[in-house]
Order: sequence, then structure tokens, then C-alpha cells
Amino acid sequence: MLFSSMTFLWLFLPFTVVVNSLLNPRYSNLFLLIMSLLFYAWGEPIYVALMLLSILINYLCGQWIDKAKRGRGVILAFDAILNLGILGFFKYAGFFASSVNFLIGREAIPVITLPLPIGISFFTFQALSYVIDVYRKKCSVQKNILNLALYISFFPQLIAGPIVRYSDIEKQIASRQMTTEGFSVGFRRFIYGLSKKVMISNCMAQIADKVFALSAGELTTISAWIGAISYMMQIYYDFSGYSDMAIGLGKMFGFDFLENFRYPYLSKSIHEFWQRWHISLGTWFKEYVYIPLGGNRKGKILTYVNLSVVFLLTGLWHGANWTFVLWGVYHGLFQIIERMGGAKLLKKAGVFANLYCLIVVLFGWVLFRADSVSHALAYAGYMVAPWKYGLENALHVRPLFVLNVKSMIVFVIAVLGAGPVQAISKKVMPRVSEKWKMSVIEIPFVAALLVYCILLLASGTYNPFIYFRF
Repeated sequence: MLFSSMTFLWLFLPFTVVVNSLLNPRYSNLFLLIMSLLFYAWGEPIYVALMLLSILINYLCGQWIDKAKRGRGVILAFDAILNLGILGFFKYAGFFASSVNFLIGREAIPVITLPLPIGISFFTFQALSYVIDVYRKKCSVQKNILNLALYISFFPQLIAGPIVRYSDIEKQIASRQMTTEGFSVGFRRFIYGLSKKVMISNCMAQIADKVFALSAGELTTISAWIGAISYMMQIYYDFSGYSDMAIGLGKMFGFDFLENFRYPYLSKSIHEFWQRWHISLGTWFKEYVYIPLGGNRKGKILTYVNLSVVFLLTGLWHGANWTFVLWGVYHGLFQIIERMGGAKLLKKAGVFANLYCLIVVLFGWVLFRADSVSHALAYAGYMVAPWKYGLENALHVRPLFVLNVKSMIVFVIAVLGAGPVQAISKKVMPRVSEKWKMSVIEIPFVAALLVYCILLLASGTYNPFIYFRF
């Protein structure tokens, strides 16, 4: 079930909110668990069993670690193998088999093609973080399996994050309050997230899809840049919009989730970009991979190795395709370059540091979006070497095919709304921006956004969220 669907907006969400508000608080967790499983079963009825298996495995391993006096590390390793084994089988078995077959030149391993359980990477990482934190004694073991099940399956962040660590909401699962103020703040945040998805991301997706689908003979330099920037905006508004909706929904039910985005396109380095982009994933890899490997405590060489491992895994986490793997390696390479001295230069570069970061991220998104590595290289070639394809053809925009008046307006709004407007408003009009929140002007504005989004959805204008497939 999509947040940007009429079923969710008109049936599921109102029913869940109303019933939960009428229930005795002691039954809230059970009710939200039932609704979360129903939410997942709506699109993945078979794989609900897989999620329940994940819940049971991690509940038992958590209890086992808590009671064990010896061999706690072995139990943790066993739990990690089970979790990563399930994730690997469904997500990477076919990728591994096809890669091996390609290398040896024959089909030695059967390629298994299975539908990917939606959100498996997200709920697997959440479950793992719980058991690891119990092992580290950063949180208490959860003795009530229903409460742990709610943590792993809670529908707002179930299928596209943010990745919520158990230690961050341990107390909220046990006891929380739903307030009118919290509900209104959460609902406001939800509508802004919905607007990002329906009004901006979907429009940018139409442009990006058209351009990336062009053959080599049809693609032009200007069209390639327009397509790349459109995808850059699409993935930002798609994923940050989902995160806004998840955080807003959590707030409506009394949960406070940590922020997942902080205007990443304002970054002045790739290191800073990853402190602003998909914060929950970056934090997860830092806490559970980078630091255990030694972080930056064992010399420069091992620091570079650790960074390489983390970003290789980050790329692989996003999907079973060499484009994702190389995208992770690409970002890891720039992280290493910055640690080797590039960061000092960027501190003195001013606006050129912003430009550097945007260009690096943009070409990374080309690799991320392309169907294959060869497609990405060819596409990037049109962007950086127009003279190879003839200047007359390279500068042709094909405006009627790629852009129209509406998409051009949304394109400009998307670029300005991805950070520039917010940065200027905080410096020039900080008081105005604070007074805007929940003001008599903002309330009808938000209501108008909701109505317009519903009208767009009623006409069938929506796409699945990009991060659902991860």
C-alpha cells in the first residue's frame, strides 16, 4: 500500500487514527501491530510470513543473548548470519549467480528469480540493530514479542525508512502520549511530504524517464543534463517526501523519529553530503560497520579501507546491480580523496565547493539511474563531451518531447526548493519562517496542498516510491 494512494488516504489512515485514539492506551501497540501487518499484507500477502519469521528470530536471539553468560558473540554472529542470509537469498542470489555465470562464460549456477519483498533491507537492518544493541547493552531486551514486532513492522517507516534504531524509541514503545498538538504537527509534516511526492517527484520522474529511455541517436547534451538534473530532483523529493510522511505519521501516533534529510544539495563536500542524505542509513553503517572495523583509529590506510568497505556495502544495499555497487565505490572514492587533503581545499573554495559537490553527486545519480554501467558511461559522455556528437545535435533540446510549460515550472520550483530558498530564508527572514509554521496563512495553504494532491491522485497521477525496491 502506498502512502500516496486513495486507499491509504481515505480508508486505512482515517480508520487507524480514529480507532487508535478511541482505544485504551494499553491496547494501542497491539492495534498498531495488526494494522502494520495488514498494511504490508496489502501488497505482499505471502511475505508477511517472512516478516513474522524475522521478528521471531530476532526476538529469540535477543532473549538468548540477554540470558547467556558465555558465547554471546557467537549468538550475535548466528543472528547476523540468519538475517543477512535471508536478505541475501531474496535480494542477491540471482545477481550472484548471473555474475558468476558471466565470468566463467556458461550457466554453471541456476539464476533464481524471486519477487523482492518490499522493504526487506529496511526491516532487516532495524531488526539487526536491536539485537546488536542488546548485545552491547545499549538497550534493554524486549520481553514482549508484540512490542518488538511493532518496532520491526510499524507501517510508517516499514518499507522505505527511515531506519529507526530500537534504542531511539525504546521508551516510546513502552509509553507515549498522543496529543492534539503532536497530531497537528505530524499531519502538517505528512501533507508536505505527500506534496513533495505527488506534485514534484512524479513530474520530475516523467522527464527523467523520457530522457533516460532515449537511444544514443536520440539523446542530446542539453537533454542529457535536463534528464540528469530531473532525476536528481526526483530521487530527493521522492525519498525525502516519504521520510517526511513517515516522520509525520509517527508523530501522529506519538512516536518521534529522527530526521533523515537536511537539504543535502547544500553540501560543500561528499562527506557533508552523507551527513545530510539518508542520515539513518549512514548512521547505521557508521555504528555497526565502520566503527567496529576500527573507524579512523588505526591509521590512514585502514581508515581508507574501512571507508571503501562501508561505501561498497552502501552501494550493494541499494540493489543487486553493478550500477549500485559502482555508485557506492564512486562515493567512497571521493570520501577518501577528501580525507587525503581535498577537504582542506574545499574549506577555502567557497561557492565552488558547493558546485563541486553538486557535480559529483549529479554524475553519481546518472550511474545510479542508468540501466547498466555501459548505459551510464554513454549517457555521461553526452554530458561532458558534446563535440563528439556534433554541436548542432548536441545542443538540440527536443523541448516538445522532454519539457512543457508545467514541467518547466515544476523543474524550477524543485531546484529552488531543494535548499536554496531555505538557506536564504534562514539568513534573511528567520522570524518570518518561524512565524509561518501553523499560522493562519499556512493552515489554508496546507489544506489546499492536500486537496490538490488528492485531485492528482484521483486522476491516476502517481508512481511507486523509488526506495520501495531497496
